[in-house]
Amino acid sequence: MHPRRSTVTASTAPHCSLLLLIAFLLSFFSSARSLAPLADLHWHPASATWYGEPNGDGSDGGACGYGSMVDVKPFRARVGAVSPVLFKDGEGCGACYKVRCLDPTICSRRAVTVIITDECPGGYCSGGHSHFDLSGAAFGRLAVAGNGGELRNRGLISVIYRRTPCRYRGKNVAFHVNEGSTGYWLSLLVEFEAGEGDIGAMHIRPASSTVWMEMKHLWGANWCIIGGPLQGPFSVKITTLSTGRSLSAREVIPRNWSPKATYTSRLNFS
Repeated sequence: MHPRRSTVTASTAPHCSLLLLIAFLLSFFSSARSLAPLADLHWHPASATWYGEPNGDGSDGGACGYGSMVDVKPFRARVGAVSPVLFKDGEGCGACYKVRCLDPTICSRRAVTVIITDECPGGYCSGGHSHFDLSGAAFGRLAVAGNGGELRNRGLISVIYRRTPCRYRGKNVAFHVNEGSTGYWLSLLVEFEAGEGDIGAMHIRPASSTVWMEMKHLWGANWCIIGGPLQGPFSVKITTLSTGRSLSAREVIPRNWSPKATYTSRLNFS
């Protein structure tokens, strides 16, 4: 007996082709939707204050752990602290926002882009409110040119804000090995993450293994893993909090890694 041969008639062929096309398109757009870059075009109400020197760049350190990086470009004069609802227990560190004030008599129509580097836990930042505590320089730039001082004199103002992709021209994602790291406790600080800027999960994989090991969120933009002995080189994978996109930097941390060193990858989110 000959094996049964399936046949497709002229009437069913277009039908099958159409079903395959629909299935492909649904799969494509579903995948694209889950991996789409940040694109929140909606403005939300908030309040804003400022801190530090009137034209200052912001304070060193902060609850994200970026340290003196906030004093130099691309962070310089673009940093801000946010209320807990936006800080998200540190997982909101590195996120970028556009902020614009509303009074047409003094405010510029241009929004200011700020990078989250700190948390403001009390005062105007409490009670589940969305609040930005900006550097003096960033706050002043919300005003029409020449009116920054007058706007700062108001202290507290109403603003609107929205997420915006972070852009670090000419920079790739970097990993700073925190002081105190050993072969049994390794802590990393993520720097210059473009796109969403935030981190929802982080994994590490030794070159001798095919298994990604989950790192624990320590505080701010710092993550750690306890085990051992931890022997490099290591590949590092970060997953964004906002959209779940992932980036894997292969063997970015060398075999002879050392605490307080920073290792730069060859890639970044677009």
